[in-house]
Amino acid sequence: MSREDKLEARIIELETKQAFQDDLLHELNDIVAEQSQTVDRLLREAYELRQVIKNMAPTNIAAQNEETPPPHY
Repeated sequence: MSREDKLEARIIELETKQAFQDDLLHELNDIVAEQSQTVDRLLREAYELRQVIKNMAPTNIAAQNEETPPPHY
């Protein structure tokens, strides 16, 4: 195998590796974008749940400052 053949083989190998890395990079980018959308959706849902809980009817439990002191006071 001549020197030129060896160099050509190395170039082909490097180009092949680079093509696989490009594919992997695009795949990882798609995954990150999908996860970002999922995180955004979960944040919206958590906010909506907080709003629902805030708007719920008050409970029968008095706030700490409204509690009457226990009989031993």
